[in-house]
Order: sequence, then C-alpha cells, then structure tokens
Amino acid sequence: MFLAYAAYMDFTVHQMDVKSAFLYGKVQEEVYVKQPPGFIDPNFPDRVYKLDKALYGLHQAPRAWYETLSKHLLENGFTRGAIDQTLFKRKEEKDTIMVQIYVDDIIFGSTNPLDQSESGILIHQEKYVKEILTKFKMADSHLVKTHVEFRHCLTPDVDGESVDQHLYRSMIGSLMYLTASRPDIMFAVCLCARFQANPKLSHFLL
Repeated sequence: MFLAYAAYMDFTVHQMDVKSAFLYGKVQEEVYVKQPPGFIDPNFPDRVYKLDKALYGLHQAPRAWYETLSKHLLENGFTRGAIDQTLFKRKEEKDTIMVQIYVDDIIFGSTNPLDQSESGILIHQEKYVKEILTKFKMADSHLVKTHVEFRHCLTPDVDGESVDQHLYRSMIGSLMYLTASRPDIMFAVCLCARFQANPKLSHFLL
C-alpha cells in the first residue's frame, strides 16, 4: 500500500538500513550479563554488567529498538498509523512525509521533492563528521588526499604508550558507520579495525 500510494502521488521512495539497530534500544527491565571476553575487569572478574541498552540476542531487543525509534518520530511531529503501527506520517502544509519501519529496514518518501534531495543527506553527513572530529579531538587534523597506501604493512610501536582500547574501538565504530556513504575511507577504516585488540598497533595507527 505504501508503494502504491507513492506511485499514485509520484514521489521517490528511499530505503535505509540502520546499522546495529538493536544496540540503540533502551532496556526497561533490569537485565544483567556476564563480562564478555576482552572486557573482564581484572579487579572484579566475578561481577556482572547491568545493561542500559539492548544487545543482539535479547528477547527485548526488537521491541526496545522499535520503542526508541517510534518515540523519536512521535516527538518530531509524526503520527502513528491506527491500523499499521509501523507506518508513520507527518503533514507539513500540503505535503506529507511517510516512513515505514520493518525492524532495522526503513523506507520513506515525501510528496515534496525538496525533502528527498541529496542535500539533506549531505548536510547530515557533514554534521556527523564534525561531531566525530570534535569528539576525538581531531578537529585541527591536517587533510590528506590518500588516507593510507594500499598494501601498507603495519608494525607494532613497541616503545609507544598503549592507548585506551575502548576509545580506539569507539573511533572505529564511528568511522564504520560513516563508510556507508564514504567509500573513499573504507580501506583505511577496515585496516585499522583489524588491530583493535593490539594496543601497541592501535598507538601506531593513531
């Protein structure tokens, strides 16, 4: 019905896949998990973690993700369908924006062509890049034409200081999300992602 309406109103339908969707869902119940390998606190190895957000494999994960996303849409002027509660729409004067959710897959479109232009996506991407650079204190970094040479061989920096692996993994995760629209950094990011478990190599890469 969504596609039939889009064809009738002659507007383009876009599709997006939310990366790691279930990890965004807020858990309402008290859920505890044991410390995973690589993240065990040496001072308290017998303690467990209390989850703030969902994990893949939890029965609550799909529902928590849907509630988080639907809450965001409702707070931004969308209304939920009375029959199909995965359909959201928002009216702006004579135009309508429609969003259809199926777990982590989303299709959306608008009767206003301006809402579907690439400019909005590019603006969002630019903001995200600035947030990453500010978060990791790299806003003053110098630009380079080539991020890293192909067939580049990495070696440990045995004399360097070990870096915070959680911080390093956070950087990689942020950049992985960006590679969906920035294929030019895909090789460099994937290369760095191979060495997340070695703090000496992490220091070398940074």
